[in-house]
Amino acid sequence: MAVTLDEKLEPIFHDVLRRNPGETEFHQAVHEVLETLGPVLVKYPEFAEKKVIQRICEPERQIIFRVPWMDDKGEIQINRAFRVEFNSALGPYKGGMRFHPSVYLGIIKFLGFEQIFKNALTDLPIGGGKGGSDFDPKGRSDAEIMRFCQSLMTELYRHLGEYTDVPAGDIGVGQRELGYLFGQYKRITNRYESGVLTGKGLNWGGSRARKEATGYGTVFFAHEMLKARGDSLEGKTVVVSGSGNVAIYAIEKCQQLGAKVIACSDSGGMIVDEQGLDLDLIKRIKEVERRRISAYVEARPKARYVEDGNIWTVPCDVALPCATQNELNGKDAKTLVENGCIAVAEGANMPTTPEGIKIFQDAKIAYGPGKAANAGGVATSALEMQQNASRDFWTFDYTAKRLEEIMVNIHRNCYETADEFGAPGNYVVGANITGFLKVAQAMDALGLI
Repeated sequence: MAVTLDEKLEPIFHDVLRRNPGETEFHQAVHEVLETLGPVLVKYPEFAEKKVIQRICEPERQIIFRVPWMDDKGEIQINRAFRVEFNSALGPYKGGMRFHPSVYLGIIKFLGFEQIFKNALTDLPIGGGKGGSDFDPKGRSDAEIMRFCQSLMTELYRHLGEYTDVPAGDIGVGQRELGYLFGQYKRITNRYESGVLTGKGLNWGGSRARKEATGYGTVFFAHEMLKARGDSLEGKTVVVSGSGNVAIYAIEKCQQLGAKVIACSDSGGMIVDEQGLDLDLIKRIKEVERRRISAYVEARPKARYVEDGNIWTVPCDVALPCATQNELNGKDAKTLVENGCIAVAEGANMPTTPEGIKIFQDAKIAYGPGKAANAGGVATSALEMQQNASRDFWTFDYTAKRLEEIMVNIHRNCYETADEFGAPGNYVVGANITGFLKVAQAMDALGLI
């Protein structure tokens, strides 16, 4: 790790390494938070005395189980699944489920740890958790996905509840998967407990604007960072990595605010359209036809597709990494800065490596870390929980307005906290300390938990 930790925090981090061997993503996430907390312990020495940081770094509960299911050929398949219920000081555990071959305990713990602080930033009563499986939904039929989801929920249901743990979607888990999961939960428990899952379909307890929320929220945060510098998104050239839910709606909100998005990507490559991306075409390819992004150039011959292309080599004013963790490294960050990029807001979780973050900060560009910039998704999930609890259903405009207010408030709190702790303009410091203080103060108030 590049940054030296405060002498009081160094032994805490080494203990995390010792207790969690091989979990590199989790180590990275913990270090990134700890490196900003030195000034907090000076102002609040009681947190060190009461070992609040050590308690936050240790999950309250880690659940690992097998998921046996049968494919369409009648062959038995076995996957592994996880749910890490990390911290409930502020409310029930809240965080998505990820289905991807790369999933293992270390990734779920990194995501859950980030979720603690992200959820705290929303000012809504939700704790931090995360889950997932190494199941790969790509190439599987609807029937196979249903059988897998039913098998997973048959084990997981006993750990869930609207006052205990409320999962949502993540990579590989959309409304189709959430529907199968919720259906099995209802079947087993004999309860129509809408608040036990979020990201649901609109006709069975879902919230308008939830699908758009993470992408919209990321762009709201980017816009606020630019406003703080006397600028705006209007007229800016933007590139967005990914072409899933977060990326698509980040593109949509950028276009609504007057920016021109010229590139997006998937795991196979990237498309570049200097005239500006045709969002309706992307939605049709990805949401309806479920095809690769390369199909874009079939309808837009003036655009180009670059197989295995690096999207961060495309010159832009604003970069929005919305794909996956550690997708933007130091070399990429240097290229973006050299090409004139002035702002980066993370729609994915921890998409920038520590080296990349340092380059952005040294260059004094506006850099919004994921725990702040992409908090709009979980914020709107909490709003969905409110609607479920009150048997209410809000309009799209009302929910979107609440989302914008939350993101503006997150930006203001991060900005002001960074200034208070001697790091003006540093949103990493602002986000980490703001989130940490909310959780730490709640843990202190609740006693030894």
